[in-house]
Amino acid sequence: MNISLHKTNLTPDEIEVTLGENIKNLRLQLNLEQTTLAQRAGLSLKAVQNIENGNGSTLRSLVKIVRALGRDDWFRTIAPVASINPLAMTSQADQRQRASRKRTTKKVKNDA
Repeated sequence: MNISLHKTNLTPDEIEVTLGENIKNLRLQLNLEQTTLAQRAGLSLKAVQNIENGNGSTLRSLVKIVRALGRDDWFRTIAPVASINPLAMTSQADQRQRASRKRTTKKVKNDA
């Protein structure tokens, strides 16, 4: 199953499978065996296999595996929920006032 996480309305099962495939692909790119990844993450081999196969696991196991793969940056891509609605802010904001600078005209010298 090759599903993009950018597709909307994925089921939880589809998300688990896709994340597992992504983790497996990264592990293979790094030329790591499942047993080596399990040792680095401090997990059992079965936990790594479950995640890679999309069979579910704990959030803690996922975090440990992602860290062991050196991809902590994945977690920073999860955007926080906005606590302030930007559209509401525009209706409450004061009218913007612009300062304009005085225009000056330059005199052109005639050399005739």
